[in-house]
Amino acid sequence: MTARDFLVELGTEELPPKALKTLGEAFLAGIEKGLKAAGLSYSASRYYAAPRRLAVLIEQLEEQQADRTQNLDGPPVQAAFDKDGNPTQAALGFAKKCGVELSQIDQSGPKLKFSQSIPGQAAAGLLPGIVETSLNELPIPKRMRWGARKTEFVRPTQWLVMLFGDDVIDCEILAQQAGRVSRGHRFHANHEVRISAPANYAEDLRSAYVIADFNERRAQIAARVDQLAAEQQGTAIVPPVLLDEVSALVEWPVPLVCSFEERFLDVPQEALIITMQDNQKYFCLLDANGKLLPRFITVANVESKDPAQIISGNEKVVRPRLTDAEFFFKQDKKQKLESFNQRLANVVFQAQLGSVYDKAQRVSALAGFIAQRIGGDATRAERAGLLCKCDLASEMVGEFPEMQGIAGYYYAKHDGEAEDVALALNEQYMPRGAGAELPSTLTGAAVALADKLDTLVGIFGIGMLPTGSKDPYALRRAALGVLRILIEKQLDLDLVEAVSFAIGQFADKIKADGLAPQVQDFIFDRLRARYEDEGVEVAVYQAVRAVSPTSPLDFDQRVQAVQAFRALPQAAALAAANKRVSNLLSKAEGQVAASVEAHHFDNPSEFALNAAIQQAEHAVRPLAEARQYNLALSQLANLREPVDAFFEAVLVNAEDPAVRANRYALLAKLRGLFLGVADISVLG
Repeated sequence: MTARDFLVELGTEELPPKALKTLGEAFLAGIEKGLKAAGLSYSASRYYAAPRRLAVLIEQLEEQQADRTQNLDGPPVQAAFDKDGNPTQAALGFAKKCGVELSQIDQSGPKLKFSQSIPGQAAAGLLPGIVETSLNELPIPKRMRWGARKTEFVRPTQWLVMLFGDDVIDCEILAQQAGRVSRGHRFHANHEVRISAPANYAEDLRSAYVIADFNERRAQIAARVDQLAAEQQGTAIVPPVLLDEVSALVEWPVPLVCSFEERFLDVPQEALIITMQDNQKYFCLLDANGKLLPRFITVANVESKDPAQIISGNEKVVRPRLTDAEFFFKQDKKQKLESFNQRLANVVFQAQLGSVYDKAQRVSALAGFIAQRIGGDATRAERAGLLCKCDLASEMVGEFPEMQGIAGYYYAKHDGEAEDVALALNEQYMPRGAGAELPSTLTGAAVALADKLDTLVGIFGIGMLPTGSKDPYALRRAALGVLRILIEKQLDLDLVEAVSFAIGQFADKIKADGLAPQVQDFIFDRLRARYEDEGVEVAVYQAVRAVSPTSPLDFDQRVQAVQAFRALPQAAALAAANKRVSNLLSKAEGQVAASVEAHHFDNPSEFALNAAIQQAEHAVRPLAEARQYNLALSQLANLREPVDAFFEAVLVNAEDPAVRANRYALLAKLRGLFLGVADISVLG
């Protein structure tokens, strides 16, 4: 079957830069979906996306659908005709559905059947519908109309190219008549560009100063920015999101180095970077020590004969923004950081939970409590907690919200606060997302934990639990942050104690009844998803959860040990035995005896199991107390043989009540040994 290349290009006014790549990918995906549904095969496909165009190239697309046979099953023959042989409504309805007379329906089998041969359609006739459907399904939150037209798209359309081989597909889409004429660069080549063939699309546009391939522009910008940075003895900061956005703003990228006055380097470099990256879309440069250089790189959309004019223009634009940052920094430093708490006393954190300053006071007390228990300095943690929200009332954070915590660090350093206290003002927000950086200091960890636990307790305490996708106070993220800090930094904190202390800070502002276990369960529930992501089976998590460890670090150590235990050859049999023991003990009448009386034994396997349990107790209990859970479970794995032998030879529910009670006591000791680590019966 013959095949040809197919090209579609929709020309528009400048498309939203943050969405351009997504729109290009979605346009391609929609067309591929349409071709698959139509049964049209092709050899390769790709998308193009530039500020004023979206395009898709399909290589070696079949010219014609294959002929196909459609088989339709109808109702059973018995239901299709009545006892007199007359057709029922079921039969007539099936014939109508097939678009034929009932006499043309096959009635020879148990069911009515209809087969028809459907000739394949020409691809040229199907492509306009496929393209239009793909455009209609693009992820565009808000479409716009322009002029008197009723058509809607993310931006006004200007031209349409649709070529199948050398032929133009005659159609109109989004108020544009298809042709083979595109447009060049808005400034360098502001004229029509004839596309000679689909395969020549990229090169035809390149001759008109348009690099249509998004990824090619992106790679070109990244390489040139790195080269220019190296020439300035620096390294460029190139966030992928910024690189994507800049790539979506230009058709003919020309990176240029600009500079700003060195006096601005006295301002926190984070503020300078934020304003240059977010507001101006510049790439900032750092020296070998990670300090900001008084240079930045802008990406022009023209190849100017006098680039100095473009450089000068960008330097003039950025100067007022840097001056603003400098002004805010100097204004804030005129007063002590702690004094900003006076403003926060009038800023509501949550209507029922008081002001932001109230929260800072609670965090201060809780941070001191936590610091004592994780080996930190309680006094410095309390100080950091008291200052932790101050910069929210500063001019700097008011202008640059991303500077919260960072501004606090600089102001605390300026005031002469201890280094870990200053760092904690930024580290309180860590981790800022999945896999993000954790606090580097114990003071920072204490404040971060206190801030998150205070929010969890407070919001749960007023009944504002997260539901479904709604979590306005980011409680799930707070709980995950608590777990990551404690587990990954190996900090041993009893959450039951910490949550109880946090509840006490709220006095009568919250409903305390049943709150502690509710918050603890919410936090420990987050571990299940964490372990699933790490490849740990749910049963392992449940085995540890069953024994209710109160420290996340202890919980994690047990999980790792049980996960390793599962790989042992004895694990399955011991899990099954534990399950059997658990079931037996649950049916025991009255209190199970605490001690085992050897004189009640009447079988050698009882003596053997008792001796093995006593030996294991001496070896395992110290290991479990020292949290050497791997070694403890390895020792317990040795119990498999005496346990198996016991169950083979002994009837636990003996007729003699004393013997039966003694056997229950023996099994309770066995189960208690395992419960020192986890409920292994869950694995069975």
